[in-house]
Amino acid sequence: MSTSQGPGRGVEVRHLRAFLAVAEEGGFTRAAARLRVSQPVVSRTLAALESRLGVRLVDRSTHHLALTPEGAVFRDKAALAVSAFDDAVTPGRPRPRPLRLGHAWSALGPYTTPLLRTWQQRCPRTPLELLRIDDRTAGLARGEVDAAVLRGPVDTPGIVTEVLYTEGRVAAVAADGPLAARASLSLADLTAGAVVLNTVSGTTTLGLWPPDDRPAATLTVANTDDWLTAIAAGRGAGVSGSSTAGMHPHAGVAYRPLEDAPPLPVLLARRDGPAHPALAELLSLAREIVTWDGE
Repeated sequence: MSTSQGPGRGVEVRHLRAFLAVAEEGGFTRAAARLRVSQPVVSRTLAALESRLGVRLVDRSTHHLALTPEGAVFRDKAALAVSAFDDAVTPGRPRPRPLRLGHAWSALGPYTTPLLRTWQQRCPRTPLELLRIDDRTAGLARGEVDAAVLRGPVDTPGIVTEVLYTEGRVAAVAADGPLAARASLSLADLTAGAVVLNTVSGTTTLGLWPPDDRPAATLTVANTDDWLTAIAAGRGAGVSGSSTAGMHPHAGVAYRPLEDAPPLPVLLARRDGPAHPALAELLSLAREIVTWDGE
């Protein structure tokens, strides 16, 4: 497969396969092992693809290899092209690539298992992979996933969101601390001590409190595991969506409803542009699943 003129001239399926392997494996070494070629071959093939397209697809300047915005868009186009090619040359043996659904910490809460089970029943030929990725867009902006479950407002350019439902917020406090003895709490109850903030993938900020009644101190962490550990150790309290209580139980942490905190919107997000062929089915099923409680 190649083009005869203009940008993209000379692009072949092997170029696309190399790019997709690098994007999906997150590095040249694993991509080379997957393709059963040497690392220099993968690097040269990707460089040739970028040269022929006239655009940089992979950011090699960071310790963690990431797709450029152009690479994230091109990934879906490349996957569709390779899938179409494979279907054409192996009729009757379609090999749909997995649909990757990212999340930062609690996926769809109580709807997660029903979604995965129903998807397996209805779409057995397309695997649905649930991936936890600790960043604000759960890997969506970097092209690591096809869609993502996110919470709170998302203003990242190029990402389209849909509110599936809202959930209440809870306070997470040390299980052996005085606040754990209360049936419910208010935001003001948390201001006397420190509040633990996950600044990488969390949604809670000091803006949740009135300017004149904010917590005395903050402790910042980078993921949910460290957030739970700090709270269990009595280093501060935390605030999260109610699904966190069910998805992340911890012997040292007690979850209590927050009476006066605004609800947290739960979003299904995708990139604006070409998408995985099964994404529309995922959107439809997610909408269906979250309405079951109301029937």
